[in-house]
Amino acid sequence: MLAEYAFIIMLAILIGTTVAGMPIGISMIVSSVFYLLMVGRDVGLASEQVLNGIFDNFVALAVPLFIFAANLMNAGKITDRLLDFALAMVGRLPGGLAQVNIATSLIFSGMSGSAVSDVAGVGKVLVNMMTDKDRYPAGFAGAVTAASAVVGPIFPPSIPMVFYALISSTSVGALFLGGMIPAIMICLALGTMVMVMAKIRGFPVENAIPLRQFPIIILRALPPLFMPALLLGGIYTGAFTPTEAAAVSAFYALLLAVFGYRTLGWKEFLDVVIATARTTAVVTIILGGAFIFNYVVTIERLPQAVFELFQQLDLTPAMFLLLLNVLYLLLGCVLDVSTIMLVVTPLFIPAAAALGIDLVHLGVVLVFNMMIGLITPPLGILLFIIKALNGIPLGQMIREIWIFVAVLVALLLLITYVPDLVLWIPRMAGLG
Repeated sequence: MLAEYAFIIMLAILIGTTVAGMPIGISMIVSSVFYLLMVGRDVGLASEQVLNGIFDNFVALAVPLFIFAANLMNAGKITDRLLDFALAMVGRLPGGLAQVNIATSLIFSGMSGSAVSDVAGVGKVLVNMMTDKDRYPAGFAGAVTAASAVVGPIFPPSIPMVFYALISSTSVGALFLGGMIPAIMICLALGTMVMVMAKIRGFPVENAIPLRQFPIIILRALPPLFMPALLLGGIYTGAFTPTEAAAVSAFYALLLAVFGYRTLGWKEFLDVVIATARTTAVVTIILGGAFIFNYVVTIERLPQAVFELFQQLDLTPAMFLLLLNVLYLLLGCVLDVSTIMLVVTPLFIPAAAALGIDLVHLGVVLVFNMMIGLITPPLGILLFIIKALNGIPLGQMIREIWIFVAVLVALLLLITYVPDLVLWIPRMAGLG
């Protein structure tokens, strides 16, 4: 009797434990083990799926290495030099500090691969700069910080894209390169919107930095700015794989913090290692839970059922992508990125492939979509992080965030229906 309703009971357990506050990775493990017990399968299959899933995926090793590199950048105070560089480059534009915020997010995204790391690493400093002496409303400062952090996992490297590569067997290098043009478009669109808002609302323009100081500022920022070029150049030329690129970026950040700027001592290094280990443990549990859960989903033939449903609906690729975007935008309001990526996304990959949709294009579109979810109420996790770091009331940020969400959704639709914006660089690199 239980076996007939095992999958429904499993979903009820998953939802119930998650709502009760259990971490999503553990919820997936617990609910999947209950499923195996109810259908009479060997519970040892759970351990087998975790071990095979994690240890057979060399790409998964890139995640802790990118986390390690981002933590080293923060602890080594390398971001201070990037802020000075961004201020010199765009500070004189209308809405100067907001423009600096956006530019810094793009630069830092080339090192962290995570929107949360972006906000936690430089968000507090940027918000404090903008709200000092009431130069910008606190809600606007928090909103532009959250919106610009969206670019973090779209510009390479990207931890969500590594996850997507794991579940779709897509090239990580192609995904990384595919995110470059959309990321630059995001920053240009946000920057243009800030210029318009600055004119309308009278935001201040920063004092011009004397030209004689530019060489010093650029030289100070050049070593960390070289990291994205090193990473992408190595992947582009085939000198190393994306996982090896993660190791190179972590080693380069370590050399920079310890020997280049001498800002990282043994105590700080130990703190970085501990913080990386904790974050990696959380990510590994989520991955392990996803591997077991997806094994159960495969047993239940759920991807095939979804595929058959879309066949019956007779959707065109354009209609399928629109439906997927709407679904993911709604899910992003209530679910976190890891849940959507590792639980929901595998259901739609077979249908997308059957419709002839390029999986690299699909991956960048879905990651972009999920990043918008990070700033969309009621969940809006980036807004909560900024509230915790800077004490800005959520209501103030929510009132300001909608115009940014509208711009990002418009860009999402553009890259959805103009695939070459994603695929042109990977094809030029021979990864298409």
